[in-house]
Amino acid sequence: MLNLTRWRHVLLATMLGMSCANAAYAEPTAKLTVVVNGITHQKGEICLRVYASEKGFPMSKTGEVQSGCTKITGTTVTKVFSGLKPGTYAVAAVDDQNGDRKLNKDFFGIPTEGFGMSKNPTVSIQTGTPKFSKVSFPLKQNTTINILMKYSLDQ
Repeated sequence: MLNLTRWRHVLLATMLGMSCANAAYAEPTAKLTVVVNGITHQKGEICLRVYASEKGFPMSKTGEVQSGCTKITGTTVTKVFSGLKPGTYAVAAVDDQNGDRKLNKDFFGIPTEGFGMSKNPTVSIQTGTPKFSKVSFPLKQNTTINILMKYSLDQ
């Protein structure tokens, strides 16, 4: 009987040790809060895509890590992305007025809906679409970024 009790204690101690070891090696994650400012109307929703590399940036679904849309209720909306691994990220935003979840452009390729990106770069015919490296930022802990919605190309 005493021998059986000892084995139970050894088994319990081993199981507890293994569960603690797994918790100690769990990869930390962070929360990214994106605040989009400068919305000029109350129609549609703001759609955001989070990228961890230049693949697909800024508007393709193929490279996004997380994405989501938020109904417009004022001049500012906030969207939270949880469970992101520490790394380098960039965010692209679209003021999706017609519900197709993409940035609509005219015949010349100029956006007809509002748009924005992390670090709020200049976007013009001369500069073109900024590269991932120009708008990316490090994410090591819970972070909040602000994106200013643009409704025309910068002059």
